[in-house]
Amino acid sequence: MTISYLDLTPAQRESLDILPFDGNHLVSGPPGSGKSLLAAQRAVMLSLTGTPTVLLTRSNLLRQELLAVVARLGGTAGGGRTPRGGVQVATAHAWLSGWYGRDAPQTDDGWFDWPAFYTRAATVDSAPVPAVVVDEGQDLPPAFYRLCRVLGARTTVYADECQRLTDTHSTLADITRALGCAAAHEVRGNHRNTRQIAELAAEFHIGAAPPELPSREGSVPRLHRFAGAGALVELVVSLAERQPARSIGVVLGSTRAQLDLLTRLERRAPRLRPQLYTSQATSGRYRTLDLTRPGVVIAHRASAKGLGFDTVVVPDLHVDADKDPTSAAVRMMYYVLTTRARHELHLGCEGHQEGPLVSAVRPALLLRG
Repeated sequence: MTISYLDLTPAQRESLDILPFDGNHLVSGPPGSGKSLLAAQRAVMLSLTGTPTVLLTRSNLLRQELLAVVARLGGTAGGGRTPRGGVQVATAHAWLSGWYGRDAPQTDDGWFDWPAFYTRAATVDSAPVPAVVVDEGQDLPPAFYRLCRVLGARTTVYADECQRLTDTHSTLADITRALGCAAAHEVRGNHRNTRQIAELAAEFHIGAAPPELPSREGSVPRLHRFAGAGALVELVVSLAERQPARSIGVVLGSTRAQLDLLTRLERRAPRLRPQLYTSQATSGRYRTLDLTRPGVVIAHRASAKGLGFDTVVVPDLHVDADKDPTSAAVRMMYYVLTTRARHELHLGCEGHQEGPLVSAVRPALLLRG
């Protein structure tokens, strides 16, 4: 069997090589350690053994990014049944609905009637159970992993419990207990951020000591004080024109703000062809994006997990001005948002409403302009 590795460091390659094909595995690592890339590689490796394989994530936008990665490695399917020797890349919701069939019973939390799923898994003969690989596994509930256990699915989970943003999330311990057993592995290093971006992100880290800082140097993140919506538009346009080959992720806290920015950008600089993603869209331009081309992508905070952009703009810190700066949820959100950036990070707020969490950051870590 010939295995093709894609953009891996020697340590990342080793982390794949030591994973047995059998059994359950839980691989933890910080932002930028390459978990999404490793998840895609792991799924392809499993499929090369002839095992039907599914690569799952909570976010549809991350699914689209993983689909492109797996396509570079060969043999993919975006939905439906997994092709022989290929990898199905799907959201957990879509895959579970397809597995259960019509009228999959749902609950108020947006998930499913798990006891009904367990009963079906234990009593109904179905197609062979695929190998399951999960990226950003902390965003799926423990009940999902119990279902994997009932199904007898070989499950590999890539996760970081310091990036839990959903209400129905799992800790690493939750995942291990729900699967019954899972061998623990760890990937280290930060291959996404510059040292300056990682230093700022560390201010928002919770739990044990933050990950080791990367060695790659870059510019210090900057905080912009916007006098109005037009100032944000000018910032985004200037960034896009200065670095036309880069991807620029503008991450906002509301769909209304996303649409407003898109309208203003298309009016101000239509040549930029900005893209917008919202989970509320069921199809069309706001649902399916081309994440392989450079340019501006306007995303919601809830969809940013697992993604990476050359430049990241988080322009609405003012919406968090009244939130408790000691809140674990708030700190995790800022940790996730700031670690999306590869080269440049720009934060913004209306006036001086940066909020107490950001105002406590030392000037050496955040240039205020």
